[in-house]
Amino acid sequence: MATNWGSLLQDEQQLEELARQAVDRALAEGVLLRTSQEPTSSEVVSYAPFTLFPSLVPSALLEQAYAVQMDFNLLVDAVSQNAAFLEQTLSSTIKQDDFTARLFDIHKQVLKEGIAQTVFLGLNRSDYMFQRSTNGSPALKQIEINTISASFGGLASRTPAVHRHVLSVLSKTKEAGKILSNNPSKGLALGIAKAWELYGSNNAVVLLIAQEKERNIFDQRAIENELLARNIHVIRRTFEDISEKGSLDQDRRLFVDGQEIAVVYFRDGYMPRQYSLQNWEARLLLERSCAAKCPDIATQLAGTKKVQQELSRPGMLEMLLPGQPEAVARLRATFAGLYSLDMGEEGDQAIAKALAAPSRFVLKPQREGGGNNLYGEEMVQALKQLKDSEERASYILMEKIEPEPFENCLLRPGSPAQVVQCISELGIFGVYVRQEKTLVVNKHVGHLLRTKAIEHADGGVAAGVAVLDNPYPV
Repeated sequence: MATNWGSLLQDEQQLEELARQAVDRALAEGVLLRTSQEPTSSEVVSYAPFTLFPSLVPSALLEQAYAVQMDFNLLVDAVSQNAAFLEQTLSSTIKQDDFTARLFDIHKQVLKEGIAQTVFLGLNRSDYMFQRSTNGSPALKQIEINTISASFGGLASRTPAVHRHVLSVLSKTKEAGKILSNNPSKGLALGIAKAWELYGSNNAVVLLIAQEKERNIFDQRAIENELLARNIHVIRRTFEDISEKGSLDQDRRLFVDGQEIAVVYFRDGYMPRQYSLQNWEARLLLERSCAAKCPDIATQLAGTKKVQQELSRPGMLEMLLPGQPEAVARLRATFAGLYSLDMGEEGDQAIAKALAAPSRFVLKPQREGGGNNLYGEEMVQALKQLKDSEERASYILMEKIEPEPFENCLLRPGSPAQVVQCISELGIFGVYVRQEKTLVVNKHVGHLLRTKAIEHADGGVAAGVAVLDNPYPV
């Protein structure tokens, strides 16, 4: 995919002027992050890093990613309701991975006591890269699905205006018109609003579980503001607040500071370091309640790498989505090669394969938040260490996606505008709401394109590696 911004990227003086204009427009549009120096305060903020130009994305792949999102919503929901599948799939992982084991313990406790919630809400984001192929046409391959704290729906709603502005400054009005409108924050808020409505108490509020230090607060505020426009109030609290001020009544209704909670929306709780003993207790309290959790613990487990790997086994999709061969075919077409590292012959063969051709694989632990995967020499060293250890079951092996690099200019606070070779990752936001066994909402609500320099193997915008972008359909 050749870039059609080629000549523009050569003119340094013009790039500097465009970059100044783009940054001012980004600030005016609200493409904002708190600074790393002051992550708890909005007194001083900066623009979130972004590309100067939108990046080219084949229309066919964008359409394919949108078309399969409702299937992924159904699949995640089916996995979350299948306790036997989750138990079997994660049995070796929980012996080796303490974080997954603790989540699974809560899952088992809640099942034993009986699930109190009747409304289930999924806000997820399925992420893809474009695998280059020998015949030249790229293929859409899934990297992962994020079932907890899927972020940047708010900021992604604000970046199209910035790229339209840049192209308009260059008198490229026809091109500016090709940048897709995108408003995931509105769609995500509609999902929360539907769950709130089905909970059935007009005085209840939405509880957003926030981190103490949250640089990405404006992304979250976009969703809060959409809810407030519908007269649904949001309170922000940390896990610590919940353990001090949260309680359940005899019907397991959740109250925080005396306010009844209809929906719990997690923007924290996806990494081990986010949990103290007190925080685990708070998470259990939330899970035991009848509030709609986004996600409930089973849905968080459905988003693990181990589950992703097991879903790629022959027959698994058919078992989870019976009588839906078209959905199964659409899902399977996006799967990259995924390999179990459980003890035994299958795992041994996968390790041998990766050691023989390390550039073709990625080693993934059961972690979210970016910056956890191992590549190249680091992967080789890890596999040699893990080879004879049960600990290897806490990882999966994945075929490495090799997109075609392209040039773009990356804008970051405190750094000069840089033209570099890049690759992109496309995310599609999905929303579903289920009441008891009835699916009442299932839709896609927008996209997120993130772009990074090719020397950065891993990590997203929040991890400081990727920058926000928009697809320019070709």
